[in-house]
This record gives sequence, C-alpha cells and structure tokens, in this order.
Amino acid sequence: MAQVESYGAWRSPITGDAIVAESIGLGGVSFHKGNLYWTESRPTEGGRNVMVERTPDSNERDINPAPYNIRTRVHEYGGGASLLEDDTLYFINFTDQQVYRQILADDTPTKLTDAPGLRFANGSMDTQRSRIIYVIEDHTGDGEAQNYLGAVSLTDGSIIKLTEGHDFYSSPTLSPKGNQLSWLTWDHPDMPWDETKLWQANIDQSGNLDQPELIAGGDRQSVQQPRYSPDGRLFYVSDVGGWWNLCGPDGCVCEKEAEFGGAHWSFGLCNYQFADDNTIICVYSESNLSQLATLDLTNGELSVIEQDDTDIGGIHLDEGQLCYIGASPMQVSAAKVRDLDTEHTATIKQSASLKVDQGYLSHPEAIQFPAIDDETAHAFFYPPTNRDFEAPEGELPPLLVFMHGGPTSSTHSALSLRTQYWTSRGFAILDINYRGSTGYGRAYRDKLLMNWGIVDVEDTVHGVKFLVDQGLVDGEKTAIRGGSAGGFTVLAALTFEDTFKAGASLYGIGDLETLARDTHKFESRYLDSLIGPYPEEIERYKKRSPINHTEQLTGAVIFFQGLEDNVVPPNQAEAMVDALDKKGLPCAYVPFEGEQHGFRRAENIKRSLELELYFYGCVFGFTPADNIPPIPIRNLEISQ
Repeated sequence: MAQVESYGAWRSPITGDAIVAESIGLGGVSFHKGNLYWTESRPTEGGRNVMVERTPDSNERDINPAPYNIRTRVHEYGGGASLLEDDTLYFINFTDQQVYRQILADDTPTKLTDAPGLRFANGSMDTQRSRIIYVIEDHTGDGEAQNYLGAVSLTDGSIIKLTEGHDFYSSPTLSPKGNQLSWLTWDHPDMPWDETKLWQANIDQSGNLDQPELIAGGDRQSVQQPRYSPDGRLFYVSDVGGWWNLCGPDGCVCEKEAEFGGAHWSFGLCNYQFADDNTIICVYSESNLSQLATLDLTNGELSVIEQDDTDIGGIHLDEGQLCYIGASPMQVSAAKVRDLDTEHTATIKQSASLKVDQGYLSHPEAIQFPAIDDETAHAFFYPPTNRDFEAPEGELPPLLVFMHGGPTSSTHSALSLRTQYWTSRGFAILDINYRGSTGYGRAYRDKLLMNWGIVDVEDTVHGVKFLVDQGLVDGEKTAIRGGSAGGFTVLAALTFEDTFKAGASLYGIGDLETLARDTHKFESRYLDSLIGPYPEEIERYKKRSPINHTEQLTGAVIFFQGLEDNVVPPNQAEAMVDALDKKGLPCAYVPFEGEQHGFRRAENIKRSLELELYFYGCVFGFTPADNIPPIPIRNLEISQ
C-alpha cells in the first residue's frame, strides 16, 4: 500500500549518487574491422572522454589511457574529435587540443601535431595523400580566432591550408574516389541553422583545391550533412522547403514535414547513410519523436523500420549492421546495433546501469498548448510518479518547468534519470519546446528571431496556465530551471512575469550586453538574430536583460556556475546574485572550480541536483527525504 506523503518529500531510488556513479555519456558508435567502437564521457573521471572497443566475443577495453581525453574545443561545443582508420585511432586531446594517434594494439598515444594555439575537429581521412583534412581554429593571433580547412600530414604532422576566407567551416567530406572534396561554410552574423553554403572542389595533383563551386545553400537556407553515394553523387540535408529534408543532385529526394537534420551546435551530425547507390538508411523526427526508415532513391519511397526508440542519433552503417545511439521514454540512451536483414536490435552499452522499476518512472505525454495570437507551442508533460507514495487527498503537485539550452535547440522524450529524479520525488515536469525550438520546421524555429526573451517567456507562462487550468499542478508552487540560454529564460521569466515562485539558473545569462561583448567566436554574433545587432540595438539589450530590472524580480533563485566557463562567464551569475541580495530576495550561489560550460564532474552534478531540491524544499515548505548537506540561502527568513 502506498504511503501518504506530500509532493516533493517522496523517497526515490533515483538518487544523485546513483545518477553520477552509474551514468555515462555515449556517442560516436561505429564498426571498424569487425570490432565496435564508441566514446564514453565519464563523470566519475572528471568528464573524461574515452574510446571503448568491443570485440565480437563481447570483450571490452578502453583505447586511450588516462589522462588522455578525446574532446575538441573548436566552436567550444566540439564534436568530431576522433577518427578510426587502418587499425589506428586519431583523436584530439582536450588538454593541448593537438592531434594524437594511437595504434589500436598499442597502449600509448603519440602526438601527431605540435601547433600550440591551433585546435582541430571534424577530420576526414585522405588516404591517397596520407593526410587528414580538418576544420582548424587558429587562436594564435590577436582578436577573433580564424577558421579554415587544413590538411595534417600523417608523415610529419605538418599543416597546409586548403581553403580560408569564411568565418566558419564544417563537414569536410571526400568523394569515394578521393578526387573531390565538399564542405560547409557560414559567416557572421549567421548561425548554421540560419544560412550555410555547400561547396565542392576538385583536388589537383598537388593536393590543393581547384576552383570551389557553390552547390547549395545561401539565400536563407540551412544546409548540412554532405555525403557522397557509393557512385560519387553528392547528397545533403537542406531546409529550402521549410523542413530539413534530404536532397541530391536533382533537388529534394524525400519531401516530408519532418526533420532529417538538427541544430548544428557540434560537429558530427549524422542522420543518414548509404546502403548502396540507391538506398539510404535514415533517421527523421516528427514533433521531436525519431523514426528509422529506408529511402529508395529510385522512387522516393520512404519505408519505416519498426523499432521502439523515440530518440535516435549518430547512425553508422557497416555491411548491413546499423549502429546508433537510441533511447525511449522507458529506456535510457544506449549504443545499439540493428541487423537490417534479420531485424534484430542488440543493446550494446547503456548510458546508465541503474536498474529502476518502471513503477518509479513517469511516462511523458507530448502536448500542444495555446500560445498568444492563436499560435501553438509544444512540450512534454511528466506527471509525478512513485509506486511507493501518494499525496494527501486534494493536494496538487509542484510544477518544475524545464528550459532547454541553445536557445535554438530542443528537448526530447528519451528517458532521463535527471528528469525522473524530480518526478519520482513528487514534482510534475513541463519540458517545453517553446516557439523557436528545433524539430518543428523552419517557420516554428524562426519564431525566435528578434524575439528571444519574449516568445520563450510567453510560452512558459502559457504552458503553466494550461496545466493549472486543467487542475494538474499547484499554481502556487511553480518553479523554472534551465542552463545557459535556458538560464536566461529562467531569469527573464522571474523578472518580467509573476508566474514562478522559484527558479534555478545553471550557468545562465543575466546580462545580454555582457554576453554580446564577452563570448567565444561561434556565438559572438548569435544575438544579432535573436535580439538585434549590438551595439546598434543597445536599448533592446538593456530592456531584455534581467540584470537591469531586478526591481521586478518576484521569485527565489539558486545559481550554479562553473568558474572556467568561457561561454557564459561567472561574472554574470555573480552580478545577479548581488542584485537579488540587495533587494532582499532569497538566493544562493554555488560556484564549481574546474567546471566549464556544463558540469562534467560527478561530485558537481550530484551536488547541484541535491542543492536545487534542497532550495525548493526551503521555498515551498517541504522537507526532502534525502539527506542533503545544506547551504546558506540569503534572505530566506525575510521571505518567509
């Protein structure tokens, strides 16, 4: 029989210790010479990224030894940091950002490049010329870093430039014969989901690029994921028709109101692979629910591959074996292999080894709710769920609204133990894809243009009202949490609306001017499209920055901040804390040494989760069942 206990005070087996001790990040799953490889990001090793090998007889071993960490800082968000070729692993080591190589049978990596100030990413192996073509980011000069495509010699690590002149490069891709190279570029103030260009050039006898030709893009089109068919035709993903659809030499090959691509925050997007000249295996999403499919290029027929995952990414195909990272509402993300002939799917490695009875898991419901001007916004709603507890009769659960980062990004339905941490303790969750999120087509994504801090805030308010009106949550116990760009929406909602009683900002943005003046190259002009050009639109920046309107703040806020964050510097959180403190509002500040943009160390992930729960307990008047070492909360007595 379930025990009666107030929402928020339920005891859960999904603890902070269990989450960090038994959770890893997974990525880059692929076959190489019969063995399976993937990368693991391990919180218990300070977030170190490790390449893991699995043999056909299920033996596993780490390839790169400690302290080597496979992670690039190109564009700060990285991706595309490793490459397997001819029994050798080539990777970018996080500490010095140089290229290393390691024979798979050996335990010792050796440095290939010695170019301090240069960063490398997104390599493409050019076997004919014994080199790797990389996106290179040069930080040796004054001012903004310079980006270009360059070739690194496998003989001596020397570097030659292949093409330059654009602000950003991505996706160098060689044709099957090795005689052509395609790549993407974009320039300030565009982001890669605003406008990119796809180029192609022949490679001459000296290894240089001969007269690059514009293939697609420009004119407010976002192009991504260039890939050659086995017979040498160039394909790509473009949103020219309003959705990221697959295209080839003759235009769109599968017109569908679905996304075959995503926001290019990091390198290595992969939504399709060729099974043969005329057959593509692909993954697409509708309302941010993923589906595998086969596309016949001879007739454009798209055939669904039945399977259980609703969140799929990073597919790789090798002789009928499809590898990918997949997850569903009831299963954590895992490295999987599907035999396309037998239709059998094997789960190779799960991101969390914690076994949780489904009686503790909340199943998300994809919902739509009315926004302003007869528009519609999207979200996933999670009701509180714990088989051991029920709330007193008539009590409604507190609501915690999740804001995804980006802001040009999205949230998905995959099982997240960090989400279930809250629902299993008695919180309802609204995981919102406000207007401007990806996954719903270009028109929906563009709703955020010039409107960041407006439509995202409006949609959070309307989402809460929608749930309150249905009697699903307690309108007097509402909180909002988010990191980075999501943290800005948290602070904006607490400043410009009175819907929320509390909030948590994880490395969030309080001062848009500071962000415009003091951030890395990749995002240095991002706000041009979200707010307006700076400093020309300085008044708009001031108007939307929560730091300038602290007199309007209405809630309690806890801040979590990495002290080595180059994306959102710590001074933003510190300024907001000082402003809240001066106003006498409840606030707490939790800085983490050694953390950057997003927390990777196990102890910090655990501590931030627990302290956020502790903070809400203090504000909403419940006592968590967990034993959480407290922290000081400024002005709490004044607010009560």
